Amino acid sequence: MAWENWTTVTEFVFKGFTDRLDLQVTLFVVFLLTYVITVVGNLGIIAVVCLDSQLQTPMYFFLSNLSFLDLCYSSVVTPNMLLNLSSERKTISFAACFIQLYFYATFVTVECYLLAVMAYDRYVAICNPLRYPVVMSQKVCVSLLAGSYAVGFLNSVAFTGFALRVSFCGPNVIDHFFCNWPPLSKLACSDTRLNQVLVLAFGGFGEVTTISVILVSYGCILFTVLRTGSVPGKRKAFGTCASHLVVVTIFYGTLIFMYLRPSSSYSLGRDKIVSVFYMVVIPMLNPFIYSLRNREVKSALKRAVGRIISLL
Repeated sequence: MAWENWTTVTEFVFKGFTDRLDLQVTLFVVFLLTYVITVVGNLGIIAVVCLDSQLQTPMYFFLSNLSFLDLCYSSVVTPNMLLNLSSERKTISFAACFIQLYFYATFVTVECYLLAVMAYDRYVAICNPLRYPVVMSQKVCVSLLAGSYAVGFLNSVAFTGFALRVSFCGPNVIDHFFCNWPPLSKLACSDTRLNQVLVLAFGGFGEVTTISVILVSYGCILFTVLRTGSVPGKRKAFGTCASHLVVVTIFYGTLIFMYLRPSSSYSLGRDKIVSVFYMVVIPMLNPFIYSLRNREVKSALKRAVGRIISLL
């Protein structure tokens, strides 16, 4: 039971990336700069969307919430990782480890469903533009966002609850830089096959459901755009979808590689690199992907910078 865990293992020790001090210092500087850029970039997107009246649309409402999620799930892991890189003993308490696992799973799951919602939003905007204000009303947008969070929190409650039933009574060194389930499960003293099935079941259901919504939405968008005779219209439609497609491809590609494969194929060294990519790099890249390829966001940023300069 869960209470047994508290009496056998009180803390875990992260093996991290390397034991070499010079490399730890380099990694600390790189990850610190990356995290600062992540925080500034995502808070910038949130601020611009909230303050610019021309961006008060469903697409940018979801974009600002995507930035919030990127900031959240990066913050669940990165500050603790930076602390461990600057410490000689890289430890985390049993409770803190499972809290980190819970919120990590929550925010990643919510982002999966939010990306599907954003694809549906683009489908309605391009394929049913006249009905768009009605279909994607403020009430509907808030409901879709709340539903994404509800699924994420409930999914993580079930997953973390079953993880807490696993006994940890032996080695407590996690060969990773955060409390991810695959390396954590290798320390278990009890059978984890049910947990592996749950990872595949919950992860598989979420991936299949959200990817299906994304593929169907963009399939309809492609069909509609190809029927459009106007070249500028095609460019505008593809332009509004390109950024989202790039983010979806990167995000889902790394998640599928990490979790939807047999546990026997895990390579911890390789998986650490992939984890760094989707936990640290992707949250930093998303604001740049959306701002550099979106004229409205770039115009809003220029207006915001202009207002700041005029105040100085």
